Amino acid sequence: MNTLSASPHRPLFPRGPGLGVRTLLLLLVCTSLIASELRGEPVSEPREWLAVALSPLVWVADIPTRLGQLTDHLRSRRQLIEENKQLERRQLQIESQLHRYAALDAENRRLRGLLEASARLQDRVVAADIIASNQDPYRQQITLDKGERHGVYRGQALVDASGVLGQIVQVYPSTSVGLLLTDPDHGIPVEINRNGLQATALGQGSGQRLRLPFLPANAEIQKGDLVVSSSLGGRFPAGYPVARVESVHHTPGGHFKEAIALPAARIGHGRQALLVWSERPVLDALQAGEAAAAEANLAPPPVVAPAPPGQPAAAAPAPGP
Repeated sequence: MNTLSASPHRPLFPRGPGLGVRTLLLLLVCTSLIASELRGEPVSEPREWLAVALSPLVWVADIPTRLGQLTDHLRSRRQLIEENKQLERRQLQIESQLHRYAALDAENRRLRGLLEASARLQDRVVAADIIASNQDPYRQQITLDKGERHGVYRGQALVDASGVLGQIVQVYPSTSVGLLLTDPDHGIPVEINRNGLQATALGQGSGQRLRLPFLPANAEIQKGDLVVSSSLGGRFPAGYPVARVESVHHTPGGHFKEAIALPAARIGHGRQALLVWSERPVLDALQAGEAAAAEANLAPPPVVAPAPPGQPAAAAPAPGP
């Protein structure tokens, strides 16, 4: 007889207690724990053991929540990075706008100063834009956007809101070139506002200074004196600020003094200047007289009219003055 057939049959998956038995046991345990808690008997130690035993299950059960929090954290981090980049770009835009507004505010202040200066001047004035400047430190010139068709002439005074700036030396149809006070070839008749002492202010080139040479040794001039334009020559508006004395010293030999002054005009600052229409310089009148004389010298000789036979020829009448 086969041994395997003689052995008792065992199921592949043995069954344990039924579901009802397990539920009954669980209810009995819970009821006993509740009864012990109500009677005041300590059950903390079993509770702690149970918490320690179930802690891995709690940790595993909390994994989905932790994964959700990690995903939210990563999403929030990406959003913060993107918002930070947007804020940086916005900050750059705002800063550039602020710089532009600051430049416009400074330009408005300069224009208001020019308007106030034009109101102080009694002569006709026109504002001109500075479109170019000479970068040579020993040749200080500027180019303006006003020329001959705007009525600009050589020798015309240039001023800004603070003082005399220079004068026009070259005129073209639509532009002109101005020579600044500090150019070595520029000179302007001035006087000391405190006592009326007459002098000439010459440019020093790159030093951004003016010098008043050949002052009398006993001249009353001191540091801080205001130097204003003189009416001599008729080019510059009289009494307009030119410079302020910075230092006074005697020249070698002791017969003269020389003063160094700082220009009142903001040379090298701003993009506008005022052209002043004042009395034409005497030099222009002399040039006009020389031109008239040259035209008179180039006049054609008198024409001799032919005479009838037997009579002398008669000269044509000389032209009038």
